[in-house]
Amino acid sequence: MNSDDRLRQRASRLLSQVATRSDRLINEGLAQADARKWHYAVLASLQDFGPASQAALSKRTGIYRSDMVGVLNELAMRQLVERAPDPDDQRRNVITISTAGRRQLRRLDRVLDVLHDELLAPLDAAEREQLVRLLTRLLDHHDSPGS
Repeated sequence: MNSDDRLRQRASRLLSQVATRSDRLINEGLAQADARKWHYAVLASLQDFGPASQAALSKRTGIYRSDMVGVLNELAMRQLVERAPDPDDQRRNVITISTAGRRQLRRLDRVLDVLHDELLAPLDAAEREQLVRLLTRLLDHHDSPGS
């Protein structure tokens, strides 16, 4: 077995290389749409799970709390989210997706559909679904308590 074969048999290496290529493709594609992947993550979370505090959004999306402030500032400046005082705790805000934010999310979904088609081009529809199921299973396993 030569070194190329050995390296190509390590799932961790393959996942890392695909992730690097995926990040580059997604970041460049979203930049052309004047967006970032964190913008998408926040908008999708708000649309799918409803209004949330900054801390809850951070937990939902995996964006560090310190970075979340900047992301929310960018989204608020573009009027894609709205901030309102939390009626239960005036020290924090509740973030809600705006009508413009929902429109932007639909636009970014279309952009990401094209980018994912490019990323996953060698796979047919069934293989794409299987890949997503397997990656989800791995992620869920490693995110579960005790792992």
